[in-house]
Amino acid sequence: MKNSPEYCISGARVIDPSASTDGIGWLRVHNGTIAEVGLGAMPAFDGPVVTGTGLILCPGLIDIHVHLREPGGEHKETLETGCQAAVAGGFTTVCCMPNTTPALDNIEIVKDVLQRGAAIDLCRVNVIAAATVGRQGRELVDMSALKDAGVVAFSDDGDGIEDDDVCREVMKKLREIDRPLFPHCEFKMISKRGVMHAGPTCSRMGLLGYDPRGEELMIQRDLRMVLETATRFHVAHISTAVGVGMIFRAKQNGLPVSTEVCPHHLLLCDEDVVGADGKPDPNFKMSPPLRSRDDVKACIEGVLDGTIECIVTDHAPHTADEKQAGFMDAPMGIVGLETSLACAAKALIWPGGFGWPDLIRCMSTNPARILGLEGGTLQVGEPADITLIDPGREWTIRADAFRSKARNTPFDSWQVTGKAVATIVGGRPVYLDDSFKWFAGQTR
Repeated sequence: MKNSPEYCISGARVIDPSASTDGIGWLRVHNGTIAEVGLGAMPAFDGPVVTGTGLILCPGLIDIHVHLREPGGEHKETLETGCQAAVAGGFTTVCCMPNTTPALDNIEIVKDVLQRGAAIDLCRVNVIAAATVGRQGRELVDMSALKDAGVVAFSDDGDGIEDDDVCREVMKKLREIDRPLFPHCEFKMISKRGVMHAGPTCSRMGLLGYDPRGEELMIQRDLRMVLETATRFHVAHISTAVGVGMIFRAKQNGLPVSTEVCPHHLLLCDEDVVGADGKPDPNFKMSPPLRSRDDVKACIEGVLDGTIECIVTDHAPHTADEKQAGFMDAPMGIVGLETSLACAAKALIWPGGFGWPDLIRCMSTNPARILGLEGGTLQVGEPADITLIDPGREWTIRADAFRSKARNTPFDSWQVTGKAVATIVGGRPVYLDDSFKWFAGQTR
């Protein structure tokens, strides 16, 4: 019955930000697409019915910034384990970044990732390709051919495009083919490849500081080029108050810009890097680093006022051995696909001022709109990509239970509220929480 061609979900709180829908209702799936959706009592229906009482029914969550590590990093994560982690977190679509080995910078490698992602048949896998060959910041990739191969955006993620002339040419070409630039904004001569935010805590620990101006000055330069080229521009993992302010002003001036933030930049600051033993914890090391309390406050305010339109994970798996190499030598990054929804709710909903429709907009509807992806809506005729969320579900994050191959998270043992209990892609349930019965009378 799980693969029934037609069924209804009834009694859930239906939230669809794309249609400003929010109320108790029902949804009918037929042959993998959304056939009907409405509020109030469900019409007479002879087929299987999923009971959604107490749950939120929303468009499938979409994460436009993940690292699935293939090719070259299969010891950290594979496409399959990354997709398993994604659907367990409620994500029906992910976009993988190009800083693999080799980089996702040519048609053959992009097609291979797309084909294997489709063959895994869990969540939908999209590719964000490198903007320059090998992510070296010198020679442009064949953007037109990569667009035709299905690439949704371009980025040298992990590195900023530091050369002004190259960046300008990248933007001009992207404007021509109507694809967004998705930059990692960092002048490394300024950030000095620091290991944590340059501030009092960093100085006290005697660590190499990551100057926030490295991020801010590249955003500033890039925005000048956006003004010149009118290229769509989406800043990856914004982390500073100054950066948020620049994006706010650019939006006010009508520039085609957007940005995203990670839950860890809403919940943690640089002071949290220091563990109970007085030593820095490598599971709190990421790029951009955890910033100051003021920066955290500005990022939260940026989400609340709409300056920051997307919440992403920047899911960055590493092995335990790599993360245990010591804070200076440990790689940057944490995993987040299985914790993102609950952590974002903890940062934004439970303090007040933000509701579930707002969070779903940031984690589904807006990401789909910004990258032109399928999904982000419950519109009739669209693929039935749906997430069912138990908003009151209290649970404990356990890294050792992750479906990801990696365990590098700062949130291990955190008590959180809110969990995806069913993830449906093309009408087919690809993840069901142990607590959830798909049909009445189902045995597990």
